[in-house]
Amino acid sequence: MKTLVLGASANPERYSFIAMSRLLQYDHEVAAIGLRKETVFGIQFETGFPDLKDIHTVTLYLNPQRQKEFYDYIIGLKPKRVIFNPGTENPELYKLLAENNIEAEVACTLVLLSTHQY
Repeated sequence: MKTLVLGASANPERYSFIAMSRLLQYDHEVAAIGLRKETVFGIQFETGFPDLKDIHTVTLYLNPQRQKEFYDYIIGLKPKRVIFNPGTENPELYKLLAENNIEAEVACTLVLLSTHQY
């Protein structure tokens, strides 16, 4: 299962950084989009709207305002679900996802992993 971390950071204090670490610990394949091209845990961060394939889950670490530019991109990836981590809740995007048969899950990726619900 490939997960896209949207809003990835190379800062070890950021939740997106911790999520990438934990996803790898649980043997999930990880892709990342951040503000800069960086490499963390061997994952090369992409920027913009890269042509990614086979994304099962998008886990969001962008506030709702920053998400707007990614609406079409996320829908175009055709993931099975999008996880809205704390602070990323966005009813406008929930509606767009539902219209495209993509599950919107308001949850914390770290909690889902630690409770084996991911």
